[in-house]
Amino acid sequence: MAIAQPASRPANPRFSSGPCAKPPTYDLSKLAGAPLGRSHRAAVGKEKLLAAIEGTREVLGIPADYKIGIVPASDTGAVEMAMWNLLGARKVEMLAWESFGAGWVTDVVKQLKIDAEVKTAEYGDIVDLQTVDTNNDVVFTWNGTTSGVRVPNGDWIKDDREGLTICDATSAAFAQELPWQKLDVTTFSWQKVLGGEAAHGVIVLSPRAVERLESYTPAWPLPKIFRLTKGGKLIDGIFTGATINTPSMLAVEDYLLGLDWARSVGGLEGLIGRANANADAIHAFAYANDWIENLANDPATRSNTSVCLKFTDKRIKDGASFAKSVAKRLEAEGIAYDIGAYRDAPAGLRIWCGGTVETGDIEAMLPWLAWAFEAEIAAQS
Repeated sequence: MAIAQPASRPANPRFSSGPCAKPPTYDLSKLAGAPLGRSHRAAVGKEKLLAAIEGTREVLGIPADYKIGIVPASDTGAVEMAMWNLLGARKVEMLAWESFGAGWVTDVVKQLKIDAEVKTAEYGDIVDLQTVDTNNDVVFTWNGTTSGVRVPNGDWIKDDREGLTICDATSAAFAQELPWQKLDVTTFSWQKVLGGEAAHGVIVLSPRAVERLESYTPAWPLPKIFRLTKGGKLIDGIFTGATINTPSMLAVEDYLLGLDWARSVGGLEGLIGRANANADAIHAFAYANDWIENLANDPATRSNTSVCLKFTDKRIKDGASFAKSVAKRLEAEGIAYDIGAYRDAPAGLRIWCGGTVETGDIEAMLPWLAWAFEAEIAAQS
């Protein structure tokens, strides 16, 4: 017997964890002011880039004495830039509880060949942060995009630390409180919480990070695209709009539009509230249905952006195949796009809940998730 489909549908089925949904009010015509065909080094280009930098500072509440730069290669480029420039001066601790954190471990240990202390946790858990010594340099992700596990707070980071904290915050920035005084290098990309276009990253440096850059020269050569200093001094232009390489002014305009939208919904507080409401709807659904659970085991560390779920019904014969079939069924119906678990993560689903997603769309999608589950159970019987 055919299983009845829900009556309502999401207005926007885009629940991808990157690139993420555009703001609800988005319209391509609003990018008409982009200075296309003009040099990014012309006055108009520099003005747009500086507006992006200072808008980032305003919305995120970044301290005035922190440097903000727009860099190539998205968040990945920003993290690599930080590690290649800053690590090697003192002992390093690498923290990983999902695939991107594991990737940073690989790059530090196998590429830079640093004898780092590596602390890992399985998907769904987080490392014991109380064992971390922040007198060492520490590299970690704030929000595990592929595991849905986030750092609950920055209390474990000492105010009088001797090391630097290097934080990949790409799926946390604009959706979670980041304790800037605890973070020395913070990176993220526009394509996550604000739904910006891909390929550009942001790097935020504390005064302590700048001091390290100007007093330490790594043992390995640095590609031009990674260089943040010249003659032992910070290249300050990078942090006022003179980017290392040519940026897309269309992508910059798109980001400026995202920042304007963020202001319109109450800034950071409003964005956090929207993400929390989205995630709470999914958490409540998981609590109410015994065939699905949150991948993150501890409610205190559950993400409010990249919510990861696992199927638990004993009737499921092949977890990976079942999860893929559910995701395909929802995509075929135009209900939810790109919600399969990340390729390195446990089998399941990953639903983006950042602020550009409407809670009404999450609520309309969840009955369809139940429908797809029941349909797949029936199909395998």
